[in-house]
Amino acid sequence: MVHPKDLAFPWRRSPEHCAARTAEHPVVIIGAGPVGLAAALDLAAKGHRSIVLDQRGTLSGGSRAICWSKRTLEVMDRVGVAQALLAKGITWSKGKVFCDRRLLYEFDLLPEAGYRMPAFVNLQQYYFEHHCVEAAVLSGRVDLRWHEQLTAIEPRSDGVVLSIATPQGSYRLFAHWLIAADGAHSTVRSQLRLAFEGRTFADQFLICDVKMHLERPLERWFWFDPPFNRGRSALLHRQADDVWRLDFQIGDEADRDATVRPENVAKRVRGMLGDSAAFQFEWISLYRFQSRRLTRFRHGRVLFAGDAAHQMSPFGARGGNSGVQDADNLGWKLDLVLRGIAPEAILDSYDAERRLAADENLLNTTRSTDFIAPKGAISHAFRDATLALAAHEPFARGLVNSGRLSVATAYAPSVLNGADEFGAGEASTVRPGSAALDAPLDAGSWLLNRIGGDLAGIYFTRAAEPPPAIARLHAELARGDPPVRGFTVAHAAACARYGAQQRPAYYLFRPDQHVAARWREVTLEGVTRAAARAIGRP
Repeated sequence: MVHPKDLAFPWRRSPEHCAARTAEHPVVIIGAGPVGLAAALDLAAKGHRSIVLDQRGTLSGGSRAICWSKRTLEVMDRVGVAQALLAKGITWSKGKVFCDRRLLYEFDLLPEAGYRMPAFVNLQQYYFEHHCVEAAVLSGRVDLRWHEQLTAIEPRSDGVVLSIATPQGSYRLFAHWLIAADGAHSTVRSQLRLAFEGRTFADQFLICDVKMHLERPLERWFWFDPPFNRGRSALLHRQADDVWRLDFQIGDEADRDATVRPENVAKRVRGMLGDSAAFQFEWISLYRFQSRRLTRFRHGRVLFAGDAAHQMSPFGARGGNSGVQDADNLGWKLDLVLRGIAPEAILDSYDAERRLAADENLLNTTRSTDFIAPKGAISHAFRDATLALAAHEPFARGLVNSGRLSVATAYAPSVLNGADEFGAGEASTVRPGSAALDAPLDAGSWLLNRIGGDLAGIYFTRAAEPPPAIARLHAELARGDPPVRGFTVAHAAACARYGAQQRPAYYLFRPDQHVAARWREVTLEGVTRAAARAIGRP
C-alpha cells in the first residue's frame, strides 16, 4: 500500500479542456490543502459541487501542520472525516513545561470529561489531506484537478474568469464564486495584487520530523533554556507512525544552509535525546515566522481562507486550525447564498468574523513568539522572572507563554448575533457568537451531532416533560422562513454547560454550531427574528 506522502495523482483531461466556450461552475477552489479540501467537503455535504485545482500532483511534503484542535475535529466530524483522523492520530491533552531540565509545571487542556472529541490529535498534514481526498472522491461532488495552475484572473461583478494551465495546454473557467485556499504564496493573492499587513520575526526556528521509537508519555514537552539549546527554546511532540516533531529556536544569525544539513541537525537531536538515540529524518525545515494578514478576506466574488488570508507562527497550533475554521465559517454562508436563501451580503460577515479570528490568533501567536524569543533587556528580565516564579507560584504559570493553544473564536460583535436575554450574572459562558459546547446525551449520542448543520433551536430543561408551549413553538419554527429544527434536551451535563440547571434556557444555533441567540423566556417572534438575522436577512 502506498504511503500518503508518496502518492502521486495523475493529470486528467477535463471536459472544459477542449470546449469551445468557457464553462460555468458555481464554486472553484484553488488549493487542495486542508483548507481547500475542508471547504469542498463542507459544500459537498450540503449538496454543492465544486472544482478543486492544485498545481501539485502530491499531498503536502513533510508533516507541516500536525496539531488538530477539538474545534477543528468537531468541524471535520460534520463532514465525515474526524473518525479517520482520530483512528490514525495521537490523542493528547497534557503537557509539561521545563526551564533548563527542571519541570516548572504540567497542564491539562481538557480536564473535564464529557466531550466526544479530545483536546488535540497530532497527525501529519499529509494524512489529514489523504483522508479528505478519499472523502472528496466518495462524495461524488468534488472534482479534484491535479497539475493545473491558475495563470490569470478576471474579476467580474457576477463571478471570476480563470485561465488554467495544464500539462497539455490551457483552458478557461467561469466561477460564480472563487475560494482562494492556495497557501502562503497564494497565486490568487498575487494575481489580484493584494498585500499582507503585519510583521516578520527575525528569529529562526528549526523544525524537523524524525522517525524513532521513544518511550515517552503522549504529552507536549516544551523547554526554555535547555542545556542542549542553551539560551533558547525547544519543543517535542509525538505524531503517528513513531514520527516525532522537534522544534529548536536557532536565532537570527544562524547560517541557513549549514543549519539544515542533516549532520548538523542530528547533533541537535542527540543533544535533546541522548547520544544513543537512533532515528531517521523525515523532514527538515527552517522558518522565520510571519504575523500578517490581508486587510479584507472578501474581494467581490473572491474569498480568501487559510494561509492565503493570514500567516502566523505555529506556536499554539493556530495556523492549520484557523484555516479549517475559516472554511467552516464560509461553507454554510455560501451554501445559503447559492440556494437563494440568504443575501450575498452575508458573506461580508465571513470577512468580519474571520478577520476577528485572525486578529485573535495573530495576537496570541505574536505574544507567544515574543515571550519565547524576547527582544531587549526588559523583555528578557520579565520572561526570566516569570519562569523563576512559575516553579512554585501557580499565578505565574498563567503568564508563561510557550504557545497559547488553539481554541474557537467567539464572534461576540457579529452582526448575525441576536438576543441575549440572560441576566448579567447568570451562569454559562456560551453566549451569542460562541461555539457550542458538546455534551453526552443518550448512550452513544452527542449534543453537537443533534444540532447538526442547520439552524437549530434547543430548549434546555431538567424537567421531566417540557411545557406544551415548547412543542407548539417547535412545530411553528419547523414551518417558518427560515425553518428551524427544534428539540428539547434534559440531560444533566448539557443543561449544566448551558446554564439550565435551575431554570430552563433556550438557545438558537447557527449552521456552524455557533450560538446565534439565547433566552430565558422564549417566544416564537423572538426566535423567528433571531433566525432571520442569523442568516443575514435585515
